Amino acid sequence: MKQKAKTGEQLFQEHVNQLKRDRRNTRYWQLFIFISFFFLWEISSRLGWIDPLIFSSPTRVSKLLSENLLNGSLWFHLRITLLETIAGFLIGTISGIFLAFLLWYSKKFSDIIDPYLVIFNALPKVALGPIIIVALGTGYISIITLGAIICVIVTALVVYNGFRSVDPNYIKVLNIFGATKWEGFKTVIFPASLPTMISTFKVNVGLAWVGVIVGEFLVASNGLGYLIVYGFQVFNFTLVLYSLVLIAIFAALMYQTVAKLEKWLIKKL
Repeated sequence: MKQKAKTGEQLFQEHVNQLKRDRRNTRYWQLFIFISFFFLWEISSRLGWIDPLIFSSPTRVSKLLSENLLNGSLWFHLRITLLETIAGFLIGTISGIFLAFLLWYSKKFSDIIDPYLVIFNALPKVALGPIIIVALGTGYISIITLGAIICVIVTALVVYNGFRSVDPNYIKVLNIFGATKWEGFKTVIFPASLPTMISTFKVNVGLAWVGVIVGEFLVASNGLGYLIVYGFQVFNFTLVLYSLVLIAIFAALMYQTVAKLEKWLIKKL
């Protein structure tokens, strides 16, 4: 007997179910890798395959985590670094988008500034840390500034290219109907470039953490970067790894927040 041809609705449902299975399998593999990493780390430390003094172990890190959670020092250091990172991320990203808009809006400005952007992008921004600290002082402002500077040029270059890649015929149609350049940007360029901006946000999450942690290395007396430096100074590598684990966790949470924002914007658009 011949099988009946599947309807479009059945094929669509099968496709949706396959996507759900693929997503579920991906989560299983991610969880497996995560558990395997910490299991191998713990076993290697206990059996002496790695030096437990240098590499510590998950049980030691988790013990320190619970102790600091109870005495309140975890939140004290974490909130400082987290607020600095979020501030640097937002300032750098928004400033980069505004700079990209200026580059797109004025070709003359773009022609003048473009070589300087390329040069500044090639500079190791971390090397500017001591100069920023001397100029702005040893407070939070210099650390936030360092996080923002690392983000701003990357954002400007990527988003500017996103603006330029939008089909110019859309703007020509709007111009025929008398729309201004600003109206064209607001109506066509900005919405069409949102996926590029969101992709830049994801990159900036990591860049902002790098900038802030380096700033704390140089000048801070609190925060996760300070704990890493202090851990090296007193040869307490459990404290170093504890700080790195916290950075990894909250960087991942920030990344997931941006990913959720991306999905929300795609649904709205």
